[in-house]
Amino acid sequence: MVKEQPEPWLRGTHTEVEPVRRAVLHALELAEEDVLRWTADLDEETLEMEPLGLPSAAFQMRHIAGSIDRLMTYAKGQPLTDVQLQALREERIAGHAPDTLRKQVVEAIRSVDSLMAHLSQDELSQSRVVGRAALPTTLAGLLIHIAEHTQRHVGQLITTAKVAVALKAAQDS
Repeated sequence: MVKEQPEPWLRGTHTEVEPVRRAVLHALELAEEDVLRWTADLDEETLEMEPLGLPSAAFQMRHIAGSIDRLMTYAKGQPLTDVQLQALREERIAGHAPDTLRKQVVEAIRSVDSLMAHLSQDELSQSRVVGRAALPTTLAGLLIHIAEHTQRHVGQLITTAKVAVALKAAQDS
């Protein structure tokens, strides 16, 4: 049995990093741990279930990985590519194995970690734009949004996974 740990922000890690980046790192670490924990025992059928009309846990995983990728593109000061826009349109399409989905989420989260490792405090206030409307923000704003948006969808994933497991168990009994 795996020993329960406190949440990442209570582990005393990343103390060398200023508070904004530390909070983002901790939020994303928790998101990764939660995705892995709550999907570890789910097969593809359960991950793709849309119980009570909720978006599937697998959709949430595809959306987490895809949205991090898109937001990281904006964080780098670049526009989205046609490939990213196509991937966005395909997020609701089933078809990835559970391990592939988990790997995509982990890789997306690690890409944020990699970017943040090379940022200075001063860079966080740099201007960025988001979307076709070129809505204004800062690099810090984007990083914070990546963390909170990811957490929001992890919460939805957990709820959907719990409901799917309960409904599947009720069907099997």
